[in-house]
Amino acid sequence: MHFLQQYLDAFVHLWYPHICLSCGTDQLEKKNILCNHCTDALPYTDFDNESNNPIHKIFWGRVSFHYANTLLFFTKDSIVQLLITELKYHHNKKAGWMIGRWMGYYIVEKMREASIDALIPIPISPSKKKKRKYNQAQLICEGIQSITGLPILENVLVKPYESASQTHKDRIRRMEAFGQSYILQHEDTIKNKHILLVDDVLTTGATIEAACTALSSAEYKNLSVFAATYTI
Repeated sequence: MHFLQQYLDAFVHLWYPHICLSCGTDQLEKKNILCNHCTDALPYTDFDNESNNPIHKIFWGRVSFHYANTLLFFTKDSIVQLLITELKYHHNKKAGWMIGRWMGYYIVEKMREASIDALIPIPISPSKKKKRKYNQAQLICEGIQSITGLPILENVLVKPYESASQTHKDRIRRMEAFGQSYILQHEDTIKNKHILLVDDVLTTGATIEAACTALSSAEYKNLSVFAATYTI
């Protein structure tokens, strides 16, 4: 049976080669889309080594977080942009799961003292989920969960409809629109808990701020945010 499995693996690899998304090598595990070398070379933010890191500064005067961080820098035409594009637009669920696992290892190694109780993925609208077939933040949370064992509270925040384009609105009008786009439900499930909001990309912080606005009436213990990538 072992020989047969090797034969089948070789046959599948011949027609559907499993190669690193970045460098093209076939020396990587089946569950991954990047090899170890390319994973080690990713642009990690290392913001945990900075007091008052840039993510906290984004939210100064807007939202108070117990902990705020991102894992990777997001730049144009980079491997990180390719990973997020694969996740959001090419139905590559492995990208989300793999990013989530990296975040999970980070939480275990560097956020242990934060004592997170549960994960909340930033929701997307039903129309977008129907088109994409999944919520990318949910996939990332599943990757985190596979390492940490933390529960995922996917129905605490919901987004009932897709927001209109915010391109030509000023920040106040954008926040008014975003503030109406999330709804809090089952708030008893987060009472006295330290919850971690999880998203794929953080740019201006408007999406996270809107989610926090929706959560503001809940009696949680602490609120933190951890995004996969930070746009620079």
